[in-house]
Amino acid sequence: MKALVQIGTVIANDGAKVVLFQRDEDFQIRVDGLELMNSRTHGSEEDLATLSVERLKNRTNPAVLIGGLGMGYTLRAALDVLPTEAKVVVAEFFEAVVEWNRGPLGPLAGRPLDDSRVVVRVEDVRELVRKDRPYDAIILDVDNGPSAFTVKSNQHLYSEHGLKMLFASLDPGGLLALWSSYPDPWFERRVSKVGFELETKRVRARGKKGPKHTLFFATKP
Repeated sequence: MKALVQIGTVIANDGAKVVLFQRDEDFQIRVDGLELMNSRTHGSEEDLATLSVERLKNRTNPAVLIGGLGMGYTLRAALDVLPTEAKVVVAEFFEAVVEWNRGPLGPLAGRPLDDSRVVVRVEDVRELVRKDRPYDAIILDVDNGPSAFTVKSNQHLYSEHGLKMLFASLDPGGLLALWSSYPDPWFERRVSKVGFELETKRVRARGKKGPKHTLFFATKP
């Protein structure tokens, strides 16, 4: 087996080291040495997008915010089921991740950044939801869950104050969707306390295989 080759690095504001590796046709992104994502396992991220868009089926020109570009799989899955009139804003904290998706990662998900419906903002998703509102759906795939593994400042998003901000950034009937590698009953209680109607689903990482991940779907009444 060939060794992993480091092909890109970026340092977060909090000092975390984000590195892109490649081995043959496979890629992975690690944060401080811990694997955040890889190009072999993305079924649950695609489920997050498709199940979110299903909940928008009665909206003809939905405005969707996707927090976190990753390797483009969540964005691609959303674009594949969204109508042609949709607008998708992608908030990506790291400019290097956008560059990687325009470069070596682009073919993985069929170059979704080339879609005319997509606007990329290299910005903290927290700042974006304060300025641009309302959305029909906010899909967050920025961490490994409400513990904010990737960018520690994202912990505010999952606090009661942050959830109230997200609630205010949605149209009535709008959806907040969140990917997590684990269940989180404390987070569920905060979501419900803010006023969302919550549904959770457990899905496999790779179709019917791999570990189970948790998807949170919170609807604004």
